[in-house]
Amino acid sequence: MITREECAALDAADPLAAFREDFTLPPGVIYLDGNSLGALPVRTPERVRAVVEEEWGRELIRSWNDAGWFEQPYRLGRRIAPLVGAAPEELVVCDTTSVNLFKVLTAALRLRPGRSTVLGDGAAFPTDLYIAEGVTGMVPGARSLLVDPAEPDAHLDGEVAAVVLSHVDYRTGELLDMPGITARVQAAGALMIWDVCHSVGAVPVELTASGADFAVGCTYKYLNGGPGSPAFLYVAERHLAAGPLQPLSGWFGHARPFAFEPGYEPKAGIGRFLTSSPSLLGQAALEASLDVWERADRAAVRAKSLALTDLFISLVEDLDGIEVVTPREHDRRGSQVALRHADGYPVVQALIARGVIGDFRAPDLMRFGFTPLYLSHTEVWDAARHLAEVLESGEWKDERFSRRGEVT
Repeated sequence: MITREECAALDAADPLAAFREDFTLPPGVIYLDGNSLGALPVRTPERVRAVVEEEWGRELIRSWNDAGWFEQPYRLGRRIAPLVGAAPEELVVCDTTSVNLFKVLTAALRLRPGRSTVLGDGAAFPTDLYIAEGVTGMVPGARSLLVDPAEPDAHLDGEVAAVVLSHVDYRTGELLDMPGITARVQAAGALMIWDVCHSVGAVPVELTASGADFAVGCTYKYLNGGPGSPAFLYVAERHLAAGPLQPLSGWFGHARPFAFEPGYEPKAGIGRFLTSSPSLLGQAALEASLDVWERADRAAVRAKSLALTDLFISLVEDLDGIEVVTPREHDRRGSQVALRHADGYPVVQALIARGVIGDFRAPDLMRFGFTPLYLSHTEVWDAARHLAEVLESGEWKDERFSRRGEVT
């Protein structure tokens, strides 16, 4: 069993250790929930203040031009593109993951007339299921079919228009084979849509090289954009000239928004997937976080992610009542570890009371996210020790830890 001193030696040699200074973290807290909400970058408050007090407060409406507000969705898209293996002209930052999935799923159905089935993972993050249900409910004869994401082939017939899958399973942390699944889906004549919310900023993502047709993702998890920060969408260049695919034909997606014409004509390129005015304060916070990401070596991020998750698994796998749900194989693992425990919710609450913050997903999964830019090996060792003590002492049985809040 590795010792805490050995973990400290790993931290001393960690090429990413200096990034810890780029984040604001409360003293005495071990934060293992960056897979749900990333930590606050140190530079974010100042960037948001500058937008509020200077660009908005002093320059007022002039900032749409002078501060580049109008171009911000494209500018941020170009900065995120390398993180997901996309060309700069294939990605734009706008709206929310749910809204963007509605856009690209509707576009996919329009690109496959005569096909009416959307395949999805029945255990996917609920917003994906709900949006697919809503989109197919608006198209006569269309249906949403839920399948095992590891075995979509059995359902890939001539009726399937699109397949929507999460690159990393939000419950278990399992990483799917993006290029392999994409190739099989497209060989059957369907389009492939990837949800990369739980992988961007944590694991390698190569949308263009994998041949993906569309993708959506959020920026408030591993990218640390802040609660409610804007999402992004990816459209492969080959689909960008296919006509008015975008169902939400708002004025920001119009070819000439300030001509104020009554008829809709979509912009050329990725801009046609815009809808309305961007959230400038949310985009300002994201901008500050991307300043950090542009200095980070992504290969080093992945290597440390695997090292931290390996360490945690080795320290907790033999604890009483614990089942490790996350795959052990590196090529099948994201950047989180999910543990099954019959009383997972109160156990997580007892850990939070000790300053070890993870989260819980019903019915019995405790989730722990490992964010390489601000998490150390010694913190992982300490978190595992706290979990062992919580289980051995039975302190999780205290009634207060079983009272459930709205957010788990």
